[in-house]
Amino acid sequence: MTLPTTGLGRTGLQVSRLGYGAMELRGPRAWGPPVTDDQAGTLLNTVLDSGMNLIDTSPDYGDAEEHIGRSISHRRAEFVLSSKCGCPRSAGGDPRAQPPHDYTRANIRAGVEQSLRRMRTDHLDILMVHMSPSVAVLRSEDTMAEMLALQAEGKIRFTGMSGELPHLPDHIALGVFDVYLVPYSPTALTHGDLITAASATGAGTIARGAIARPLTPLPGALPEPIRRPLAALHERLAAARLDDLADGASPMELLLRFLLGHPALDAVLVGSTQVAHIAANVAAAGKGPLPPDVYDELRLRLTGPSTVPENR
Repeated sequence: MTLPTTGLGRTGLQVSRLGYGAMELRGPRAWGPPVTDDQAGTLLNTVLDSGMNLIDTSPDYGDAEEHIGRSISHRRAEFVLSSKCGCPRSAGGDPRAQPPHDYTRANIRAGVEQSLRRMRTDHLDILMVHMSPSVAVLRSEDTMAEMLALQAEGKIRFTGMSGELPHLPDHIALGVFDVYLVPYSPTALTHGDLITAASATGAGTIARGAIARPLTPLPGALPEPIRRPLAALHERLAAARLDDLADGASPMELLLRFLLGHPALDAVLVGSTQVAHIAANVAAAGKGPLPPDVYDELRLRLTGPSTVPENR
């Protein structure tokens, strides 16, 4: 089954509708057992072999950029590479002990140069501002000017924002970003209308946090502030009675195809450290969005009868 592709907004980039989010390759900072170099290599090459050509990472993701450089830099022409800026340039360790994000021109440039070295490439296809800072911060630090300078030098091709409420509407209103990475999952549809608004500007749209932990047992190492909302998501999915709608499909397939039904969404990121999960996700995405009646019933079960159907 061929994985569908689409244009990423006005960028002209052709991307697979299912992309790979590299957060789980973070290494010692991972919530589960970290992957070895060999495991990461097998996983990333499987991603490309399966037809997924969109890979999203960040300096905040521990070892992920270095895994990408070691494992698939020789296949650089085969994938669209997105990373982040504004991240503290400390290596590994406890993320709670890291300095705050820094959106100054000097840190933006230093972070990009570090990412290029780690991933053994001469350019990023997309550079996104990480952690959704306010427009006031972006202006005070002259963040966009440095991103545009890096673009003029060929070190990045397109600019992006990894944004969320409360600042995402202001980011969209600026009209300067080529791509938006937005939180969107079957149990958190809050940003659905903002995906539509971002797409209306001509920008590409990518969903993050799409499925992730809600369908897998929670690792024992999860910090309690993270464990608590994920446990609530497990309960919510159980109450939605997915098996009634699945018609033999796995819950992951049902939810992934639900997300692909958003008419203004170009791609959905899903991360995993398991080759079998990659194969299952690709097979699910290859089937395309859910039939409209199944989509509407699942939305109703996840959000309740008082919610107006979004983007339909």
